[in-house]
Amino acid sequence: MLTMKPTFLNQNRPLITGMILKDNPDSIRFAVKNSIYDGADCLGIQLECLKKEYKTEENYKKIFAACSGHPVYITNYRGNENDGFSDEKLADELVKALACGATLGDVPASLFDSESGMGIGLELSMKQDAIDCQMRLIDKIHSMDKEVLMSSHVLKFTPAETVLEIAYEQKKRGADIIKIVTAANSDEEQMENLRITTLLKKELDIPFLFLSGGTHSKIHRMIGPQLGCITYLAVREHDDRAVPTQPTIRAAKAVRDNLDYLPDIVE
Repeated sequence: MLTMKPTFLNQNRPLITGMILKDNPDSIRFAVKNSIYDGADCLGIQLECLKKEYKTEENYKKIFAACSGHPVYITNYRGNENDGFSDEKLADELVKALACGATLGDVPASLFDSESGMGIGLELSMKQDAIDCQMRLIDKIHSMDKEVLMSSHVLKFTPAETVLEIAYEQKKRGADIIKIVTAANSDEEQMENLRITTLLKKELDIPFLFLSGGTHSKIHRMIGPQLGCITYLAVREHDDRAVPTQPTIRAAKAVRDNLDYLPDIVE
C-alpha cells in the first residue's frame, strides 16, 4: 500500500500549524499530542528552544515519531538555547533534525551573515558569500527530499514594493515557501498588510507565508490564510513562551472552517 509523504506543498486549503516552544523532549511530545487533538494539521517545532543537552538524533526521532505522520516544520534560529552556536552549527543542526524525520526546514535569509540578524534591517543578507552558503544549504536539504522555507523577520511595517523584493530574492535562492514577517501598529497598516497578502498571491508562483506582529496584527493573522497564505501559525494556549500574536489552534480552525470568504458567483 502506498503511503503519502508528509508535505506542506500542494494543499487544497490553508493548513493549521501548531507551533511548539518547549525546552525538553517530553514537553514537546505532550504538546504535539495536544495540538493534534485541538485540530492542528501540522506541527511547528522551534528547536532553538530545546536545551542543548537534548539536541540528539535519538531525541529528534522520538519527537518526530510522536507527530504521527503529520508534516513537521522546524526552525533553529539564533538565540535562546542556541546562544554561542555559529551559523554553520545552526545549519548543521537543522539538517540533522530533517534527517531524523522533519518535513520542512526554515532557512533564515540572514544565515551566514552575522551583521544581518533577527530584526536588523530586512533580515535578508545580500552578501554573496552568505547567499552562496544559503543556496548550498538549500540544495543539500532538497537532496534529502525535504522542503525549504526561507524566512525574513523584518518586524516593522514594510511597503508592498519592499515585501515583493524580499519575496523575489528568497525565491531566487531556491526556497519552496517564502516567509516574511513585518508589523502593523495602526488600522491603516493592518489593512495595507491584507492588501499586500492579495498582491503576493497574484504575483508569486510559489507558496508564501506573510505575517505581521505589532498592536494591529490579529486580523491579518486570522484572514491571511484565506487571502493566500499557506498556513496559520497557531498555538494551543498562550503561555509564557507562546508568541502572543499567534491565534489558538481552535480559534484558527473555527475561522478557517466557517468563514465564507469566496466571491459570489454572478450568473
